[in-house]
Amino acid sequence: MIELNINGKVMKFGDGINTDVIIPSKYLELRDPSIFSKHIMEPIRPGVFNDIAKLGMTVLVAGNDFGSGSSREQAPEALKQAGFDAVVAESFATIFYRNSINVGLPVMEIPGVAKFVEEGDHLSINFDTAEVRNITQSTSMSGKKTNSFLLDKLRIGGLIPELQEFVRRNK
Repeated sequence: MIELNINGKVMKFGDGINTDVIIPSKYLELRDPSIFSKHIMEPIRPGVFNDIAKLGMTVLVAGNDFGSGSSREQAPEALKQAGFDAVVAESFATIFYRNSINVGLPVMEIPGVAKFVEEGDHLSINFDTAEVRNITQSTSMSGKKTNSFLLDKLRIGGLIPELQEFVRRNK
């Protein structure tokens, strides 16, 4: 079961971050997410993979249209493998949002969030209530609630692990 109350330090990005920025396609031939995740956000912020661990940043905050572009599931998987526990954005591309649920990466849409946080702020995110508290700035705001069906998928690690378990039990 995945905990849906997440606390973490923010790494912040802007608007229009597409899947080719999240994980450039040239690294997908590596196949293993634990390997290709080392190249996340490389086109706009080289070395970010090392910063995540070094600086303890586990919550990605972005502006509008996060995850647009191709429909590859490797993009949210790369973010998860790189060490992000959650992604919060002003808006998501629909396919990225659903792919995130599929791989078990908690995501929440919060209009105006980019103005609400600065890089390095500490956030507390409750996915059940869609409440986000900025501990650093002593403020809070509400996001769009995720329906209970999708929250249940996140709690078990995503749709893909659920299907793998179903197949295992029914062999």
